[in-house]
Amino acid sequence: MRCITEYIAFTGTVLMVVIATSSGVRGQSSDFHFENSRILLESKFGILSNTITNMSMRGDSLWVGPFLNLTIDGGVNWFLADTDSLFGTSNRAFSLDTNGPIVAAGLGKVDATAGDVQTAAGFLISDDAGQSFQYRFPQLDQPGDSTIQYGVSLLEALAIIVPQQSPPFDIDYDPVRNELWVAGWASGIRRSDDLGRTWSRVVLPPDELDYITPDSSYDFLFSPKRGGTGSLNHMGFSVLVDSKGRVWAGTAGGANLSVDGGLSWRKFLSDGTSTSLVGNWVISIEEQRIGDESIIWMANWNTGETAGERFGVTYTSDGGESFSQALQGERIYDFAFAGTVVFAAGDNGLFVSEDGGKFWVSIRDFRSRSQSGTLIPREESIFSVETDGNVIWVGTGSGLLNSVDDGTSWMLHRVNVPLKPETPEERIPAVDTFAYPNPFSPAGDGFIRIRYELASSQSVEIRIFDFGMNLVRTLRLDSPAGLSEARWDGMSDDGIRVANGPYFYEVRSGSNGFRGKILVIE
Repeated sequence: MRCITEYIAFTGTVLMVVIATSSGVRGQSSDFHFENSRILLESKFGILSNTITNMSMRGDSLWVGPFLNLTIDGGVNWFLADTDSLFGTSNRAFSLDTNGPIVAAGLGKVDATAGDVQTAAGFLISDDAGQSFQYRFPQLDQPGDSTIQYGVSLLEALAIIVPQQSPPFDIDYDPVRNELWVAGWASGIRRSDDLGRTWSRVVLPPDELDYITPDSSYDFLFSPKRGGTGSLNHMGFSVLVDSKGRVWAGTAGGANLSVDGGLSWRKFLSDGTSTSLVGNWVISIEEQRIGDESIIWMANWNTGETAGERFGVTYTSDGGESFSQALQGERIYDFAFAGTVVFAAGDNGLFVSEDGGKFWVSIRDFRSRSQSGTLIPREESIFSVETDGNVIWVGTGSGLLNSVDDGTSWMLHRVNVPLKPETPEERIPAVDTFAYPNPFSPAGDGFIRIRYELASSQSVEIRIFDFGMNLVRTLRLDSPAGLSEARWDGMSDDGIRVANGPYFYEVRSGSNGFRGKILVIE
């Protein structure tokens, strides 16, 4: 029996579609719609990854990572960014932002040669709403960059000379100043005024200071915390330029606010009370607009550095003069807004509040109108959420979901390479089973999916063997009739990660047996 032994990264055909753009204006939504001709690649098999950790939506156009898929019709049709900096490489979109004609993606990868370290891989920037992309190399520092001028002070600085530990976890475009901002973990917060061609480091307060201004004299070390030196507040994780021009920077050591374009900064921390941050690791910052009101929402994680820190959400409607807390104890990843309604994506589902964060409802069971049961496992984490007020989009590790009835019912979008295509070809043959992504990196991909099809509901046993045909893992599950998928995390039955190399699997149900091959590479 034949099987696909190589993951189909993408297959596209040229399709004529249309687009028009409008310039971004502070405080207004910068929507764009498809109205003038351009060329895109059509994705035959929908989205190209079932793990959706980042999305960006403007108007009816939704961009989805990690492979820059685009839909303009609620997921009926999917397109691909025409770029070779993602496909056929280990690069993935770690962060996304769209605003008017600008589409900005921060690229990263898991570097197996450096111990599975997340690594900066550059930027993809489009100034024509995705019609074309320019690749920008990651702009880091030179070996001699051991000082940085901050106002009247010459600060000692750690030269960031390698991309390891410097992935672009967040990116934000300011249409008024025409600036890109990026939060790059060990490379801190950076700013570009030429759409990513060059970047400059942004100085934030060290851990021991709550405020800095370029007019005052300082002698602190400007460096991410490594061992006993440096500052947690110099490790950037999230960044936002809000509708009032304020810059918010989230780090492993607090939330930072600048009202003068990134020159002076004020830092906010958790002090264990209900009027401060819930936790000091700020992994996401988003803005809710209600008329002229601007509400800033932050996802806070517990660093373990300060007594009283927790996981949860902090929000402010007065620019940091006061804070409120919500969802205490919940690990939250992302926010979206529809007028007064707040959506929060987290480990325990999609949280929805209609009263400004006081009361929340959790959606854990994502059900279809036409199918019984849930579309994804109930325990699946929700990593990202977007909405235009009409459609709610939810990104998970098991696919992309959308709802057009305020979350009552859902549609699931997944990689959809068929087992038996109507017109088999060399790259997409008719098979009984295949596994993807293949080659498979346990550290980078998390798990591999084994796809198969059954004529009726049955108990299934999947056995995975190494190259010497030694049994390393057995998976048992009950599968419904039709297409099914099983997940393997690259671990043996003894709980040990398997070594690099080829593996063989067998899907056994009754008298039927389907066989395939998996290549594990770190």
